Amino acid sequence: MRRRIATSLATVTLVVLGIGAAPAAAATSSARPVAATKEDALRAALDRVTAAGLPGTFAEVRNGHHTWRGASGVADVVTGRAMRPGYQHRVASITKTFVATTVLQLVAERKIALDAPLGQYLPEYARDGATVRTLLNHTSTIGNYISVLFADPATDIERYRTETVPPRELARLGLAMPPTAGYAYSNTNFVLLGLIIEKVTGRPAAAEITRRIIRPLGLRGTYFPGTYPHIAGPHAKAYIPWFDGELRDFSVYNMSWLGMAGELVSTTADLDRFYRALLTGRLLRPAEMTAMRTVVPWDEATPEAGGYGLGIYSVALTCGPVWGHDGLALGHSTFSWHSPDGSRQATIALNMTHYQIPGEPDLILGATLEFLDLALCGPTVSMRATSKPFVPVDRFSL
Repeated sequence: MRRRIATSLATVTLVVLGIGAAPAAAATSSARPVAATKEDALRAALDRVTAAGLPGTFAEVRNGHHTWRGASGVADVVTGRAMRPGYQHRVASITKTFVATTVLQLVAERKIALDAPLGQYLPEYARDGATVRTLLNHTSTIGNYISVLFADPATDIERYRTETVPPRELARLGLAMPPTAGYAYSNTNFVLLGLIIEKVTGRPAAAEITRRIIRPLGLRGTYFPGTYPHIAGPHAKAYIPWFDGELRDFSVYNMSWLGMAGELVSTTADLDRFYRALLTGRLLRPAEMTAMRTVVPWDEATPEAGGYGLGIYSVALTCGPVWGHDGLALGHSTFSWHSPDGSRQATIALNMTHYQIPGEPDLILGATLEFLDLALCGPTVSMRATSKPFVPVDRFSL
């Protein structure tokens, strides 16, 4: 399923902080190219993402009250329609931060207990050692149903384009898998959290999250599509390099296969607004915010585990730690990272996934990470290796 993506190494400034399929490599210590303004530097960095082989990308960067928006490349490779910075996008596992925030609000209201066993709320899905907290930080030992659902990618990806998979079926698939150990990222955990929200509130999880977060914050481009396969507003195509070499579009897709693990559609502006509200204390009390930011202990043997809290993670950039999440759907991916106080923010959306050739450097990811570091740390900081390589948490192979 991997197709070699044409790249121009002469036009790409690459920093590899660590990738899923290839070994982590250190960034060089050379400074970034000098640009006339920060906006020029951001625009050039965004162009390097498309120069690395991506059809199109768009982003929003905030620093205090100043906002920059930009786009590069095309939204549609057939028509040549240009990418635009205000598009809606499937943000996949960034949904998890919305779900976690809702769960923690319910914890503050004493409707959910963080350390209560899963079976207290969903007896039919009880698992020894699995609690609400371990679901939130992926230490529940419950398997990720994705590898079962897409066991035969060539057939299953097209099959689930139109087929609805109920959340209880997703939960059943994950719980039937062999137990994992320690930290193991699993979409099943957040499908179960969605069922818990439904159980304790009497409302569908999507409706509860909309009522508590999306509507009060005025996130007009953010919604749960349910089984409706179309993105409601203007959007980019969602490409995967297919077996026959074509770029196949998956922007029309029934997202029930992700549900509360990654169903959300949003915009870069809405995600920045949400994370600023979260990190500045508008959505959670200090006690619940502290719990959210309590991360899985760092283990050098599993670098992808370090830094994951409750539906949010921390990653070290050249200027220090940032918080947020990434998301990977079929053809759409997103990174939304923010300074601890929410004053500096960067969200970037990309319209091609599953392009990586195993064993080769991921040039698109490298250029994306460079953009994020520039956006959050500034153009005067030299690129250098981080002590802990970054591996996007929301990654699955097809």
